[in-house]
Amino acid sequence: MSPSAGGLVVFLLSVQVIQSQDGWGVNYRQTDVCAAKGSEVFITCDYTHPPGIDPSDIKDTFWFTKEKDGEPVDLTTDSEYSGRVTYGCNGKSCYLSITDVRESDSAEYKLTLMTNKPGEKYTGSPGVTLSVTDSGLQVQVRRSDSTWLELTCHSSCVLSDRAEYVWYKNEENIKTGSSLLVSSGSTDRYSCNLRGSSGQRSPAVYGPQRPSVSVSPSAEMLEGDSVTLTCSADANPAASYTWYKEHEDSPRASGQIFTITDFTAEHSGNYYCEAQNEMGRSNSTLLLITESGVDGTTRIIHITRWPLLVVMLILLLVFCLWTRKKKAVSSTTEPHESREAVEMDLHPECEDLSDMAAQREDPEEQEDRV
Repeated sequence: MSPSAGGLVVFLLSVQVIQSQDGWGVNYRQTDVCAAKGSEVFITCDYTHPPGIDPSDIKDTFWFTKEKDGEPVDLTTDSEYSGRVTYGCNGKSCYLSITDVRESDSAEYKLTLMTNKPGEKYTGSPGVTLSVTDSGLQVQVRRSDSTWLELTCHSSCVLSDRAEYVWYKNEENIKTGSSLLVSSGSTDRYSCNLRGSSGQRSPAVYGPQRPSVSVSPSAEMLEGDSVTLTCSADANPAASYTWYKEHEDSPRASGQIFTITDFTAEHSGNYYCEAQNEMGRSNSTLLLITESGVDGTTRIIHITRWPLLVVMLILLLVFCLWTRKKKAVSSTTEPHESREAVEMDLHPECEDLSDMAAQREDPEEQEDRV
């Protein structure tokens, strides 16, 4: 073949390629797709072809992400996608489905069309960029009415329209659907996941558990001191807190921490906190706060000391009675020992228990009686 002839062939081939591109086009309905790990991805597009092309002239369509020796590699022949990829066309509309997506599936996907004419093909470029991440699922709570709450499963990714959700109540699969109605005030835990997904479920949402209250300082307080109350409750979404004093309708404070400064007798009473979120509310047990001055401290000491003193006196009395009995038995075995000697041999501390009790009284008690 002469150089001129060879140049003619190249020219003809170039014209053929240019003509094959004329009138071709692929319109992807989404150019960026975010998918949750373990979910199914469904990508769709429409294509156009030149007027001179008959639909029967298109012998093959397939999707690819990689090329080998300059040629696109059909996804169905890629071992990394084995058993997970299906695609097809209905007229000029085509789709690609990838199940159980993995982070390694993150790539740009393109559709290639091939005609029955040798070397004639068209690739829709740029394609669809797929990003695969952890599910990023969250349960959103919306109040339907005073009795019911509507839970919806939301993903940070723009998922396929075909995505379905599975709902769990306390780890038990209860329903499939995009939303779930639950009663307000429930303390059950609700979460969701994509159907057929091996990815992580959403964090569970639930109403506040019974709050716990801590007080600082925990020791006795004197008038003029400050006391800080802290309320905490396990809840998701996070709870807000309100403080109340028993038998009062208006709240004393809001927030997790409640501080009473310059404590006086008027502050004494029962306090509790209420934890609330979108799922419900719960109250803590009552916390009694009382003024504790010098007199109060003294009364506490007396209440704990006098019962102990009474017990000691009873034990001493029992010991004395036992000693008397022992001495009496000994006197029967020794006839020369008189009864008077036996009585004089008793322990001195048994002679007058009332005097001993009087000696143990505090001077303050004796002054009080005077």
